[in-house]
Order: sequence, then C-alpha cells, then structure tokens
Amino acid sequence: MIFRVRHVTTYTYVEPVLVAHHQAHLAPRTFQYQTCRRTLLRITPEPASLTMDAVDYFGNNLAFFTLQDPHKTLTVEAVSRVEVRPRDLPAPGETPDWESVVGMLRRGAGPMVLEAAEYTFESPFVPCGDPDVVAYARESFPPEQPVLAGLLDLLHRIHKDFTYDPAATTLATPIARVLSERRGVCQDFAHLGIACLRSLGLPARYVSGYLLTRPPPGKEKLKGSDASHAWLSAWVPGAGWIDLDPTNGCIPGVEHVTTAWGRDYGDVSPLRGVVLGGGDHSLKVAVDVEPLGDGAA
Repeated sequence: MIFRVRHVTTYTYVEPVLVAHHQAHLAPRTFQYQTCRRTLLRITPEPASLTMDAVDYFGNNLAFFTLQDPHKTLTVEAVSRVEVRPRDLPAPGETPDWESVVGMLRRGAGPMVLEAAEYTFESPFVPCGDPDVVAYARESFPPEQPVLAGLLDLLHRIHKDFTYDPAATTLATPIARVLSERRGVCQDFAHLGIACLRSLGLPARYVSGYLLTRPPPGKEKLKGSDASHAWLSAWVPGAGWIDLDPTNGCIPGVEHVTTAWGRDYGDVSPLRGVVLGGGDHSLKVAVDVEPLGDGAA
C-alpha cells in the first residue's frame, strides 16, 4: 500500500517566543517492510536554519530547525509518501522458548544479539522490576513457552484487560498506575508491554507512527481525524523484530506506518524543543493518513 501522511502541529503561545530550537521525528523510516519515498517539511514562520538529513542513534530520520524571529504561533507540517509492505510472521510454536532467548542475550553472541540486548534495560519512561508488572508478564510466559506464543498472548491480554481512555493518563503517568487502573492510551499500553518484556530479560522497543483509521459506516472520514499512534516491537531469534499493537490487539500490517523507534516515547517524540519566551501555550495536532492504492507513483 502507498499512503500520503500529513501531520500538522500548531503551537500557540501567550507571549512572543524570541528564539527557539527544535528537533522533529516526522519523516517515516525506510526498512525491510517500508520505504519512505519523500517527506516535505513546511514550517511557519520560516526558520533561520533547517537540517533535514540528520539521523539519530537509533537510525531514525531527524530534522533540526531554529527560529530567530519573534512569533506567537508555530506551525510544522510534514507531508510524506510511504510504501508499506506485508510482514512475515513465523509459526509461534516453532520459535525458541523465551528462557533460551534470555540466555542468548546474556551471552551476547553476535552483533544482532548485542543490538537487541540494548533494549533489555530500563529507560526513563519504562522502569523494570516492579513485582506487579513481573507477575502480569509471567502469566503469558510460563516455563518453556515459545517466545512468539508468549508475545501474542501478552498482546491480546493487554488489549482485553485495558480500556482505551484518553482522559485517564498523561505523559507523566507511571506504568504502575496504568497497570492498577487498567486504563490509558496507546503510549501507555506500549510502555506497559515493553516493561513486561524487559522485566523478564526480553528485548522490546517503542515504535511511533500512524494508523489508517476508518469512519463509521455511512459516515465520511473527517480531515485531521487521524492521530499519531504507538506500539511495541519485540525481538525473536531467526525472525528479527516483530511489531505488536496492544491498543488494537493486532500484529501491525500494511495499515501501520512506522515513523521511528527507540527505548521509549522520549526517544521518538514527534516534536520537541527549547524556547526563550512564550509563556503558556496550547497545542493542536491534526493527522491525515490517505491511502493512494497499490503501487501508486
């Protein structure tokens, strides 16, 4: 599938911003199952400098820009054309048991294993070792459970046990509260899944991107009604990284567009920066994911 993705972020400030430095993860990645054909970035007011060819530690596309004129509104529009291809999935019962995967990571045999092992440690948004998180994870990973079977079980349990509620959490809500209250958003469910896996010694990374949404029957899709999405990815020997979307209880396919991945949300936030001035501000985000068909130019 080919998609046109339009992501518009608007900041409105109470006081003028005098100087601002920003970084953006807005250009989708190119990897085995996806090709980003192009990304255009439009910034208002026009930046004094703009760099679009940077790459961060995790291999994500990164843009930097600086604003030196006073402004009370900042609009960043990213328009990308992305090709997404079907993903391969091994038979769950044919994957190694999860304990052997943990052992392999601890031995660190080979560059691919070492790269995966980087995602077994806790990170700012994903603490590890909480007894309640470990207990929740172990329900999906009994002794000698094939690792992919355990991953799929965890995926479906989070989807079944938790309620999507945008009013229940903020970026600062800890995983322990999400687990106890069983409510949150895609970011929370991704962080919880990652915490479960890392607490057992299994590697997991945070994935940001977009998901094609469909209007209710008989209704037209509203412009800007899509949103940024988040899920997680787990490493399976012989198969590589396998994505899991606990919010929707599915394995991401051709309707998931990947922007970036890292240890947690902090590594891949779409837009962040440092500003001088501005005072209080409001934020508005509008996203459109438009399918252009199979093999569109």
